[in-house]
Amino acid sequence: MSTEILAALAEQVRSAAADQRPVLIRGGDTKAFYGNPFVPNGVAPVIMDMRCLKGIVNYQPSELVVTALAGTPLQEVVDTLDASGQMLAFEPPGFGGGATVGGTVSAGLSGPGRLGAGPLKDFVLGAHLLDAQGRILKFGGEVMKNVAGYDVSRLLAGAMGSFGALTQISLKVAPKPFETCTLEWWLDEAESLKRCHSWRAHPLSVSATAWESQGATGRLRVRLAGAAAALRSARQKLGGTVVDQEQAQAYWNALREQQLPFFKSEVLWRVAVAPGTGPLGLGPTLIEWGGDQRWIAASLEAAVVRDAAARAGGHATQFRAQVPSAHPQSGVFHPVAPGLALITQRLKNEFDPQGLFNPGRLIPKA
Repeated sequence: MSTEILAALAEQVRSAAADQRPVLIRGGDTKAFYGNPFVPNGVAPVIMDMRCLKGIVNYQPSELVVTALAGTPLQEVVDTLDASGQMLAFEPPGFGGGATVGGTVSAGLSGPGRLGAGPLKDFVLGAHLLDAQGRILKFGGEVMKNVAGYDVSRLLAGAMGSFGALTQISLKVAPKPFETCTLEWWLDEAESLKRCHSWRAHPLSVSATAWESQGATGRLRVRLAGAAAALRSARQKLGGTVVDQEQAQAYWNALREQQLPFFKSEVLWRVAVAPGTGPLGLGPTLIEWGGDQRWIAASLEAAVVRDAAARAGGHATQFRAQVPSAHPQSGVFHPVAPGLALITQRLKNEFDPQGLFNPGRLIPKA
């Protein structure tokens, strides 16, 4: 069945190319808010719904790899792994029950677990891509390892469908930790950042952190994950108050899915900074990943946020805006460095020279 569906999708792409119509890739639409909005150019786009392509192709728990078709619900994969005591360690947000594996990888977003596990792209082992010629290209450990020296399967993570439509993805999975424990402190931002940075130098089994401003002070929560003995040792060194396990799990889930009251702001900025960076002073803040990721709930000029991010060795993205007119003219993503722009353009020329797929979603059209 998947062969017939792939053939139909390929024909849809070839037809769109012949008619010079843009192709908008759709999954569960749970991340439709993310990225630059599509700007119509007078030609009706082709909507390519990938949810017709679903199912787990291969999963052997002993191999620590799961392969799924792009339209497979993310929750189906999570539940399948959970039944075998495994998980996606980077904790990808779904932002709704309709999230798909393909959309998750295309968005490239990681949740609280990124601090201890690493980013989503590091877990992508292989991928199949439907390109602008209607070809199915295979990357990773299966057929084509790279193009022009690039590890393409990882570069597809976070590409927002700019190079083509993902049809199949292989992800590295991890065993679930034996135990977890969440600790909390009431600390101001500077002290919280100082502690999180210092803890990195020690084997404390920290898998996630989160600090949120609460008036004049704030609350820092730290999740430990690992063997019971390691957690006991870490608790003795860190101190803090133990959070009820059920309450803690609900909190980390709500943080991952952005269901906390903090995320209800009209405009939300996501700022990445270098380790050890102090407070940015940009407004209401929620901090994750040991200080490396800052969420700023404030309507600020793009130049203000991006200048602050650049001074801190990072970059800034306007993650959400309730009103489209609030999007920066330069695009929601931080302008990319020349080297990365060159790589992006080379891949675009290789896979989608006509610019059919998701035009402007990653880099706004000039």
